[in-house]
Amino acid sequence: MGKHNEFGKEGEKIATDFLVAKGYVIESKNYRYLKAEIDIVASKDNVLAIVEVRARANDQIIPIAQTITPKKIKLLVMAADHYVISNDLDVEVRFDIITILKNKKIFKIEHLEDAFFHF
Repeated sequence: MGKHNEFGKEGEKIATDFLVAKGYVIESKNYRYLKAEIDIVASKDNVLAIVEVRARANDQIIPIAQTITPKKIKLLVMAADHYVISNDLDVEVRFDIITILKNKKIFKIEHLEDAFFHF
């Protein structure tokens, strides 16, 4: 596994621990539907958070959250729709981004709720 893949998995673990510490219940990780993958599906207070995790070692070119393309958003929405229907859920769905910026051994974590409305 390449170093960037290892850091990606580490980032997802950090994001999961972060969400649990904030009172979220992790419903699913790496949920796949067709060509889409949701990194984390979490719930809290009858809200289902579809969470995209972005981890990087630097943020110098463009902010991490802005690396999510319209195509990726479309795939996430499609997968979230499938998840909700498949599990017969009646919840509010929100799309979040958790960014993790690694600087040496220090991690900066940012949780952007309703992130797709902030672009």
